Amino acid sequence: MSHVPHELHEEFPDKTDAIHKLKMSDGHFARLFDEYHEVNREIHRIEVEIQPTSDAVLEDFKKKRLHLKDQIAAMLAATENTGS
Repeated sequence: MSHVPHELHEEFPDKTDAIHKLKMSDGHFARLFDEYHEVNREIHRIEVEIQPTSDAVLEDFKKKRLHLKDQIAAMLAATENTGS
């Protein structure tokens, strides 16, 4: 398994401009972005064994990251659909 962090600009390479604009203009998006980054960092630290934990905790973090990514994707899609 690859232990490469799932950075948002890599997850949504065609949306980097939209991500930046939303981060600057939408407080809710900025909070989701920051939370995603924090959770993603924790997952990476666990996977490379810098921060030991149980498999259950790792799975919970991964589910949280996926939920955040889904919310971010929905906001990016809504922005694209409105042309903002």
